[in-house]
Amino acid sequence: MRQRPYLQVDVFTPEPYRGNPLAVVLDGEGLTAEAMQQFTNWTNLSEATFVLPPTPEGRAAGADYRVRIFCPGRELPFAGHPTLGSCHAWLEAGGQPRVPGRVVQECGVGLVTLRQDGDRLAFAAPPLIRSGPLDEADVARIAHGLGVARSDILHHAWCDNGPNWRGVMLRSAVQVLALKPDGAILAGLDVGVVGPRGKVGVVGSSDADGIAFEVRAFFPGSNGLIEDPVTGSLNAALAQWLIGAGLAPTRYVASQGTALGRAGRVHVVQDGSTIWVGGHTVTCISGTVRV
Repeated sequence: MRQRPYLQVDVFTPEPYRGNPLAVVLDGEGLTAEAMQQFTNWTNLSEATFVLPPTPEGRAAGADYRVRIFCPGRELPFAGHPTLGSCHAWLEAGGQPRVPGRVVQECGVGLVTLRQDGDRLAFAAPPLIRSGPLDEADVARIAHGLGVARSDILHHAWCDNGPNWRGVMLRSAVQVLALKPDGAILAGLDVGVVGPRGKVGVVGSSDADGIAFEVRAFFPGSNGLIEDPVTGSLNAALAQWLIGAGLAPTRYVASQGTALGRAGRVHVVQDGSTIWVGGHTVTCISGTVRV
């Protein structure tokens, strides 16, 4: 073990402690996957990342750094809030991208491009590994597990971009916020739920603050079903599905974390053929950690 530079950041919020926290070990060289997993489990956060030099292949393709992403119990090929948070930490630690204003991250799914969007960072949504409608048996199981009628699921699709998200759209944000999912029924599923806000006028303030959708994300953890505060990978996949299906505009803001007392804001913009998913990131803890 040795002392390594470390940041704990809050992603998808300009205000500390209102988004999704992330542990970032800025020097992961020499650590085994087992050591990374053990440290991640110890943090008790939804994810921890370890920044490394790019592989020779990644460097040749333009990568600025490589990151390994872990959640409790497993390594992830890609995740959104760790991508934004790791980039924020790398830049704050003095990282210099090869192309000003644009950062290329190497991770399990390959290369992910990030750009600065004003005072926010945004990543280019990686291609979906699996898309299209869910099996009806899955939809019925999800409805049962969420405690809603099957008819309340208006639309559904695979939203797999590394994490195996299954996306469903309910009738309203109010219904999304009222969910009390049954972890036993949903065991083994990664489920993302989205409900329109301003479009149907179900939340009075939504027109004023410009939020189009309320999102919630549920996935299996080491102690049963977990709700993620704010989920970049899910929002990236939802954006590709919803915009592609004409269910969302090409620019919108989604809210996530409300049910957990957070105030996550995910900014989605389609620019040509690329969908950018972004938000603010703030540093909450800076120092060293012994790993």
